Amino acid sequence: MSTHVRTSTADRIADIEIWRPEKKNALTQEMYAAMSDALLRAEADPEVRVVLLHGQPDCFTAGNDLHDFLEVSHGGGVGAPAPRFLDTIAGARKPIVAAVGGVAVGIGTTMLLHCDLVYAASNARFQMPFVPLGLAPEGGSSLLLPMLAGYQRAAEMLILGRPFGAEAALSAGLVNEVVPAERLLAHAREAALAVAALSPESVRITKELLKRPHALAVKERMEEEIRIFGERLVSPEAKAAMGAFFQRKKG
Repeated sequence: MSTHVRTSTADRIADIEIWRPEKKNALTQEMYAAMSDALLRAEADPEVRVVLLHGQPDCFTAGNDLHDFLEVSHGGGVGAPAPRFLDTIAGARKPIVAAVGGVAVGIGTTMLLHCDLVYAASNARFQMPFVPLGLAPEGGSSLLLPMLAGYQRAAEMLILGRPFGAEAALSAGLVNEVVPAERLLAHAREAALAVAALSPESVRITKELLKRPHALAVKERMEEEIRIFGERLVSPEAKAAMGAFFQRKKG
């Protein structure tokens, strides 16, 4: 288990906290593996009825730790830690409640498309900068985001890759509600407790029925995105864009 992913179980809720605040919760391969394992444990635990996924009220995740991502995985295939995590969260049968405060970059936004209830703090800042980095969408976002937000808004978010705030995310259907940052975790936990109090089999069946019409298409699109993402990662455009990104960070 990664020291940067904290887990606990209480009140029939499996709590998964991304905990790397000194790096804005940037995700390493080890952290992806730990989150996948935590989700699978929650799925297997009969005492767990719902998962609560969060960072801190001022930071969800800055997305991939690019140094780690490039050095360790080189994009990876379907079985690599990041794609495995996305496959695990997409296939989760128990409901997932997400609490998003501060930055939610890249996979920090796309993973929310697979959660069931998403609450954002008023300070939340979302971004999917795949195209500006010379890459391509992942996490099924090229399919799911247009379904939620409509084509034009999805195109703006994915092609321009600009940051957008909590109210824009609410309008696009990415989040259920915007709450004050100081109430974020408490509010999300209240929602998780409400889910945990319901009939678990009814909840499971309802989630399955909601997901079923697009489940195969999502799986196929995610596999296609992984393949294209890996191709883009070694392209001259991506190398130049990420080189420029690292130079800006040094400056």
